Amino acid sequence: MSVKSSVYVLDSFALFAYLEGEAGMSRVRSILARAEADEATIYLSLINLGEVLYTTEREQGLAKAQQTLAAIEQLPIQIVEVSRATVLSAAHIKAHYAVSYADAFAVVTAQEYNGIVVTGDLEFKSVEAANLVSVEWLPRH
Repeated sequence: MSVKSSVYVLDSFALFAYLEGEAGMSRVRSILARAEADEATIYLSLINLGEVLYTTEREQGLAKAQQTLAAIEQLPIQIVEVSRATVLSAAHIKAHYAVSYADAFAVVTAQEYNGIVVTGDLEFKSVEAANLVSVEWLPRH
C-alpha cells in the first residue's frame, strides 16, 4: 500500500478551471493524475459540488449540469458528505471571514482532512492569512 503524500481540497474555482479549460487547468490535471496514481487524495465538499452544478445549470442549462456531474463522478475525487458539525463549523467561518458560504465548506473540509485548498478565488486570502488553511493558488488568467 502506497503512502499518500498530499491531500488536496478543490473548490468550485479549481473544478471550473479543469472542466472549462481555464487558467489553472494544467495544475488541477496534474493533481488529478497524482490521485489516479495513488500519490494524493482529493476531497470535494458536497456543498461545493452543488455550487458547481447550480452555476452550470444557471449558465448552460440542466443537460450541461448533468454532463458536468457525470464528468466529476469519473474523477478520482472523494465527495465529502455534510454533517451537522460541518454546517456549524462552516457557519462560524462565514460569520468571521469574508468568504462565501460554499467556500466556508471547502475551508472546513481542508481542516478536517488536513488538506491544501486549491483555488484561484481571492476570497480565500482572508482564511489563509488567519492560518485557518493552506492554499495553493491557481492562476486567474
